[in-house]
Amino acid sequence: MLSASKAARMAVEHVTAMTGRSAESVVGMERTEEGWRVTVEVVETHRIPDSADILAVYDTEVDAEGELVGYRRTRRYPRGRTERN
Repeated sequence: MLSASKAARMAVEHVTAMTGRSAESVVGMERTEEGWRVTVEVVETHRIPDSADILAVYDTEVDAEGELVGYRRTRRYPRGRTERN
């Protein structure tokens, strides 16, 4: 099976290739029966200053070989905004 670190790298590569946008970080991972579910944070819109950037979270699924099975944007938000509970 694919290691967590390799799955994260592959997910970032896939999201970057599919969206044409820069990945900011991996913010979540979960092993599945088929491979990995990886959550990637992406800079959707660069603004000046950087604190005004718009970020997005993409949930991805990669199989045991690191191939992209699926991805979707789950939310967008301004940099620095905290989640409400």
